[in-house]
Amino acid sequence: MVEPCDARCLTRTALASALQEARTRTLGLYAACAQALGPAMPVPQRDELNPPLWELGHIGWFADWWIARHPERHRGTAADPQAPRRPARQARRGLDADALYDSSQVPHARRWQLALPDLDHTLADLQASLDETLHWLDQADDTDPGLYFFRLALFHEDMHAEAAVHMAQTLGIGLGPWAPQAAAEPASGGRDGAELTLDATTVTLGWQGPGFAFDNELGPHTVHLPALRIDAAPVSWARFLPFVAAGGYHEPLWWTPAGWDWRCRTAARQPRFLRPHGDGWACQQQGQWVALQPWQPAVHLNAHEAQAWCRWAGRRLPTEAEWMAAACHRDWQGMTVWEWTASRFEPFPGFQPHPYRDYSAPWFDGRPVLKGASAATSPRLRHRAYRNFYTPERNDILAGFRSAAA
Repeated sequence: MVEPCDARCLTRTALASALQEARTRTLGLYAACAQALGPAMPVPQRDELNPPLWELGHIGWFADWWIARHPERHRGTAADPQAPRRPARQARRGLDADALYDSSQVPHARRWQLALPDLDHTLADLQASLDETLHWLDQADDTDPGLYFFRLALFHEDMHAEAAVHMAQTLGIGLGPWAPQAAAEPASGGRDGAELTLDATTVTLGWQGPGFAFDNELGPHTVHLPALRIDAAPVSWARFLPFVAAGGYHEPLWWTPAGWDWRCRTAARQPRFLRPHGDGWACQQQGQWVALQPWQPAVHLNAHEAQAWCRWAGRRLPTEAEWMAAACHRDWQGMTVWEWTASRFEPFPGFQPHPYRDYSAPWFDGRPVLKGASAATSPRLRHRAYRNFYTPERNDILAGFRSAAA
C-alpha cells in the first residue's frame, strides 16, 4: 500500500504520472459501462446514481474550473474561489459548461434533463482538460500551495472512479480488469471476531505536517479515550449472517427509530446484493451471482444495519477517535471496506473551508463518518486521517463496519 505521505506530497513530476494513471482508470471503467449500456449510457434516476455522461463531463470541468480557468491556482488554499474565470472551452460549441457540470449549482435531479454532449464530444473535452492540466502543472511551483489544486483534481477524479464502481454494482455491470480485487482469505490460524485491547490513551485527530489535506481533516486536537476493546478486523459475513437468520430484520428492538423506518420503507429482509442459495448465500459480484465466502468482510451494509447488528450482538460502533487509536495497533487489520463509525461528520476546531467550499461544509448535517478504504479506493486516498461521509441509508458503497465492546 502507498505510504500516506507519499500520495499527499506528490511532486510535480509524480503528479503528472498520477493524473494520467487516474485518467486511464476513469476511461477503462466508463468504457466497461458503455459496453454494457451503450454509448449514451442511460441509467435510472436514483439518489445514489449520476448520469455517466454527466460524471465524465464533471471530472473534466472540475479540473478546468480550479486549474486551467482559475487565475489564482498558484495560491492554493488562499485562492479566491470567486475569482473571475475565462469561458470554458465548450463555449466555442455554444455550450455553457458551468450550467451543465457545476455540482454546486446543478441539482442532482436536474442532471437527467440536461442536454449533455455525446460520448465522443465528452471524451474529447476530457482529453483537452487533461492536456491543459498537464500544461499548467509543468509551469507550477513545486510547493504545497503551487500544487494544491492539481492534487485536489487528482483525488477528485479518484473519488469519481470509485463512484463508477458503485454504479456498476448497483446496475449489475461487470467491469472486467477494472473491477476491484476481492479480499484475500485470511491466513489459517486467525480467529474470526478477534479483539484488540487498548489501554486508556490519548489520540490526536486532524492532519498534521506538510502536504495536501482536505479542509475537514484540519484542526488537530487531542481526544482522551478510556480503555477499549475493538474488533481486530471488520465484521465478517460469518458473524453478521446469524443476525439475519435470527430474524434481525424483522425485530424493531435492534434498530434505531431511523433505522427501523428505513427497514420498513425499503422492506429489506437481508443485506443488499445477497440472496439465499441452497444452504447458504450468494452475492452479486461483477453482474453475476456467486457463492458467498463467510470469511469475507460484510459489505454493502448501511449505517442502520451496522447499528442493528451491534445492538443484537451486545456491541456498538466505535467512534472516529477510537478507530484512529486502534488503527495504530500492530495487529490491526483493515482497509478492505469503508467502516461506519458512531461519530457525526462535523468540523474540527477552527474549521476553515478551502476554496472548494462545497466539499465539506454543506454536509455537516449529522451524517456519519466512515473510516478506512475499500477495494475500489485508489491507494492514493488510503490514509488514516481521511474522513469519508455518506448518508446512513447508503448501501451501494463498499462499506461495512467493526464493533467495539458496549
